[in-house]
Amino acid sequence: MRLYGLKTCDTCRKALKALPEAEFVDVRGTGVPAEVLEAALQTFGERLLNTRSTTWRGLDPAEREGAPRDLLAAHPTLMKRPLIVAGDRMYLGWDAGVRTALGASG
Repeated sequence: MRLYGLKTCDTCRKALKALPEAEFVDVRGTGVPAEVLEAALQTFGERLLNTRSTTWRGLDPAEREGAPRDLLAAHPTLMKRPLIVAGDRMYLGWDAGVRTALGASG
């Protein structure tokens, strides 16, 4: 299991604490591998973009019109977090539904 997020993100830290077997990947440093990003875009579409983030607010309106794939490749911190890859399944966020699906608490 891999958890893609930011080491400074409180939600990512909660998820990692509840999923100690998960390998953490800090997207700020390494980005999201192209094949994972492609699969996540196919699964979640534009929901993968965090339009409430500081990074999003810092983009000019022309940049915001870009394709989600291009935006996430250029600005990995625009991704909603955490993105959890467990085998052939993907989960986005850390809400009650994701915690239940992964058998985690907290």
